[in-house]
Amino acid sequence: MNVDVRSVHFDLGAPTREYLDKKLERLNFAKDTIVTVDFAFTKEKDFICESTIHFRWGNQAHIQERDFELAAGIDKLIDKMEMKVRKEKEKVQDRNK
Repeated sequence: MNVDVRSVHFDLGAPTREYLDKKLERLNFAKDTIVTVDFAFTKEKDFICESTIHFRWGNQAHIQERDFELAAGIDKLIDKMEMKVRKEKEKVQDRNK
């Protein structure tokens, strides 16, 4: 699983990057099904946390979350990502039956 992280209008520090890597461990159950994960963090009035997941079978999932705190936005984004990955994985497993 390749991870690409970019930030717009602010610098994403090393502690925040480590926090994101720690939270990404929650997706280890689907490591073999995810090809790449692209993150984009934008600072406006609040933080916009976006993620695009590219699955092995060609599908993509785009998830967006807004919050005034970056850490809270990352938490919400990872929660949504986990639900989306589980749902997509179940869909593919049901199709293969």
